[in-house]
Amino acid sequence: MSLYKVARAVLRVLLRFKGYQVEGRENFPEKGPVIIAANHLSLWDPVVVGCAIDRTVFYMAKEELFQVPFLGWLLTKLKSFPVKRGQGDIAAIRRALAVLKEGHVLGVFPEGKRSVSGEMQEAMAGIALIMEKSKAPVVPVKVWDAGREDGKKRGSFKVVIGRPIYPEKIMIPEKEENRRNWLANHIMTFVQEM
Repeated sequence: MSLYKVARAVLRVLLRFKGYQVEGRENFPEKGPVIIAANHLSLWDPVVVGCAIDRTVFYMAKEELFQVPFLGWLLTKLKSFPVKRGQGDIAAIRRALAVLKEGHVLGVFPEGKRSVSGEMQEAMAGIALIMEKSKAPVVPVKVWDAGREDGKKRGSFKVVIGRPIYPEKIMIPEKEENRRNWLANHIMTFVQEM
């Protein structure tokens, strides 16, 4: 059994004690390439989203995390790979496309950073590029941090998994100048509305 599967099994048990809930698990494809597009509230998001999915998730994570001793090694063992934020990281895009070509699940937080306020931020265009090039469906996932509702940090999470969005079914307005930005933000509207 891989380190990823062992960690997920242990974390699922621990999260149950914190009131962890998952809705819509039946919406997630059992096989084939899939891109997860999730909102980003806390450091726990990759953990709670990964525990909600029965498949291994290959996360794109900010490059700085891989420079932290032990953490960088652990992230690599857990199938994550680095992305340089704020620039067109061609190596990370190629790695993401390779993950999808192999039929795996790619985890992306299109906002590019955590939202301190809990408000949805503008999405980065990278998710649109990956969707266009891979033709993989995007599954919108919303993480609810229950502690934010009343200002108290209780540490309980709810994950809602939406239905897949297939690239061939998205109609981008003809007059839209920046198609990828439009598509990235369109994807995130599905997350926001859940």
